[in-house]
Amino acid sequence: MDVELPLAFEITSYAVLIAIIIADLVLAYRRPHIPTTKESALWVTFYVGLALVFAVVMYFVGGAEHAGQFVAGWLTEYSLSIDNLFVFVIIMARFSVPRKYQQEVLMVGIILALIFRGIFIMLGAVVIEQFSAVFYLFGLFLVYTAFNQAFTNHDEEEETENKLIGFLRKRIAITDHFDGAKIRTVVDGKKIFTPILIVFIAIGTTDIVFALDSIPAIFGITQSPFIVFAANIFALMGLRQLYFLLGDLIDRLVYLKYGIAFILAFIGVKLFFHALHENELPFINGGEHVEWAPEIDTFTSLIVILASMAVATGASLIKIRRDAAKAPAVAPGPSEKHDTDAH
Repeated sequence: MDVELPLAFEITSYAVLIAIIIADLVLAYRRPHIPTTKESALWVTFYVGLALVFAVVMYFVGGAEHAGQFVAGWLTEYSLSIDNLFVFVIIMARFSVPRKYQQEVLMVGIILALIFRGIFIMLGAVVIEQFSAVFYLFGLFLVYTAFNQAFTNHDEEEETENKLIGFLRKRIAITDHFDGAKIRTVVDGKKIFTPILIVFIAIGTTDIVFALDSIPAIFGITQSPFIVFAANIFALMGLRQLYFLLGDLIDRLVYLKYGIAFILAFIGVKLFFHALHENELPFINGGEHVEWAPEIDTFTSLIVILASMAVATGASLIKIRRDAAKAPAVAPGPSEKHDTDAH
């Protein structure tokens, strides 16, 4: 039988996680550089290992159910964070952010994501406590989000971005060039904003949208605010290094969005069943619990999440390999041809 998580464990965990985030932030700002593939891989491995160690500790402190909820929640948030990362790639390319300063920009984006998710977690916990029928809304919202995830392209997002840029440039003096990672610079003796301001606004807006998607998703796995927040922190840790590790590969994982959409739809259906099982709405089954509604357990959710991501990633990698095999060989340029003839 699982026990409640001790308050001392939760407080200690928060303190350690915040210390790690601060240390990562300090490193990003003190050593702005383009990390190597090896460096990025080591950091990503470290953060993934840290999450698994935390799951083991939670198993011994709070039992298998809490540990399973954390792992399932962490994997769900991690998959959604990778999708968030894909949008970060588009934003960086859209505004031509110098690669050397992308670490700092990403770190700001991750801090904003933590703040917004923290706010939504607190609001979500209060709403669930006061109005359990909100699970109906969460479930429908996730199914709707899953549909958009699978069948909506990024053209509409770019159109919105262009309107935002036009709106800001009409009202705020913004240079056309970056000055490192500074938000403001001096031009002709006047302080004006750099394009970094627009980048931060674009990333912050994206973070709000993804927080709206991710928080109902993880509340479909656990109603513990501590586990929800811990899973979000671990999912966002190492995201900066994962950005540099995957590089252009993120854009080529074409089936990843379908895997994420399936996860969101699955959790949406799970939430709807949970709402039926706990039903208190008078116009549904006379306000009584719907006994036939199945309760999908944590470990079934964990298997579905792992399988969805594995299939989506595997299918994407197979497509990349097939496309590379079909690609025609590049013909030698004039200088190369001349060298070949000379020999």
